[in-house]
Amino acid sequence: MRLTLILISSLLIAGSAMANEEDAIALTVFNYMQGWYTGNAAQMEWSLHPDLAKRTIGTNTRGQRHLHNMGAMRLVQLTRSGAGAGMPAAKQFKEVIILDVHGDTASVKAIMHGWIDYIHLVHLDNRWLIVNVLWDLEDGS
Repeated sequence: MRLTLILISSLLIAGSAMANEEDAIALTVFNYMQGWYTGNAAQMEWSLHPDLAKRTIGTNTRGQRHLHNMGAMRLVQLTRSGAGAGMPAAKQFKEVIILDVHGDTASVKAIMHGWIDYIHLVHLDNRWLIVNVLWDLEDGS
């Protein structure tokens, strides 16, 4: 009986810790999204690892497909310039779906108005940071 109670207590504690980690992951991604929509560069920067790689597939003038790359500094600059702040509040859709958490890594799908981000996060210095983003327009074009 005592072993059963210890096992149940351990499982409850582990489940609670996982929920806390998932809350912290979701908060990091929410700050990334909200920072973009509000033009809050500090909120955006707080969410990003300095070595962020944000990519999407594009087509050049010759019809060739290639990757567009953006780093953390450029994303913070775009946020500061208000590039995402023109979206009316009623259209500022934000959905965070945690796909997987394993140790100090996590994978998240973030859906915003008009596009989808696939995000990888890392747990460093007692907080979650976004290190990779692969994004595409919601309609796939």
